Amino acid sequence: MTVPNKVSLERLGLFSGAPQHETFPRLKDLLPTGKLSPAINPYYFPNGASIKFPDTYNFNGKEKASDSFFEATDTAALLVLKDGEVRYERYALTGGQNVHWISWSVAKSFISALVGIAVDEGHIRSIEDPISNYITVSPNSAYDGVSIKDVLQMSSGARWSEAYNDPDSEIHRLGAAMGGASTLDKFVAEMVRESEPGTVCRYNSGDTQALGSLLVHATKRSITDYMQEKLFGPLGMTSDGYWLLDSAGMEMAFAGLNLTAQDFAKLGELYRNGGVWQGQQIVPAEWVKKSITPDRPHLVSGQPILADHKLPLGYGYQWWIPDGASGEFSAIGIYNQFVYVDPSRGVVIVKLSSNRAYGTTMTEETNREIENIAFLRAIAAQFD
Repeated sequence: MTVPNKVSLERLGLFSGAPQHETFPRLKDLLPTGKLSPAINPYYFPNGASIKFPDTYNFNGKEKASDSFFEATDTAALLVLKDGEVRYERYALTGGQNVHWISWSVAKSFISALVGIAVDEGHIRSIEDPISNYITVSPNSAYDGVSIKDVLQMSSGARWSEAYNDPDSEIHRLGAAMGGASTLDKFVAEMVRESEPGTVCRYNSGDTQALGSLLVHATKRSITDYMQEKLFGPLGMTSDGYWLLDSAGMEMAFAGLNLTAQDFAKLGELYRNGGVWQGQQIVPAEWVKKSITPDRPHLVSGQPILADHKLPLGYGYQWWIPDGASGEFSAIGIYNQFVYVDPSRGVVIVKLSSNRAYGTTMTEETNREIENIAFLRAIAAQFD
């Protein structure tokens, strides 16, 4: 663990419209971190024949220029794999092959993978267990008696606002806990219930932080330590990785992972192959399948709620599922971070961005998440 000069997340000018491409590669240097070491046997994706970057993509019935979108969303890295080979790679702004970038909520999908491994190893008896059997919560608070499965599916019933443009929202207060105003564990322990668990899918970063606490209590290890053994080493990560930590040394499980583009891509490639990596089953196949399958009506596309509106996406175990017949799924983070997987085409795409307009409103016009999926689909379609 390293503890440099502290800089609160609240002081970084997030969601203000200010450019962030200078900041996002440096968060690991500005905040306390837990360090992940490169694998003893690093794995480098082989290069295949390059594809042509599409001139246009279709969104809401309009043809739009791909290059303009790449630039408008302040894209720092775009990496395209086909059947495990690099077929397109492009960096801009402060991005680069060896540049670390903040995951934001892409971290949630890594946490889900670790929970699946912990269940398989018997550290967690069942995801039907109440999460409060493992973590400390206040009586009658949001997570008291709520199943781990409901937390995995963002269906805990906890009161939550993910409104990035509202300084009084829970997401901002969770960010303040990172700056020492509280601790992440204390914040989770005192959250308030709003609805019946298992009935509403409300996007809630607190749910993922609760899963992070679950991992620590169930495995008796830090997230950094457990991930080093169970994912970072087995996936042959080639560069250091970093988890942002709070003042008590707890990982920012909901958003604080810092990796290079190629190392982010390894999670997508692992899930594209049903949890198998280089012939070894890293994440149970059944866990992968359930993670990318909305299995209840409130999880299907059009039902999950972000802030004050429903999204045209489904939800699994900390993975998003776009509409469509190709079985796509994606890890998605604020400011347009994506690990997008299209199994039907054998495609994994990583897009690391710093869309400066993100969060200035809670509309698609500024945040452009659904438009990003249209853009990534146009790239994947180059392999048709």
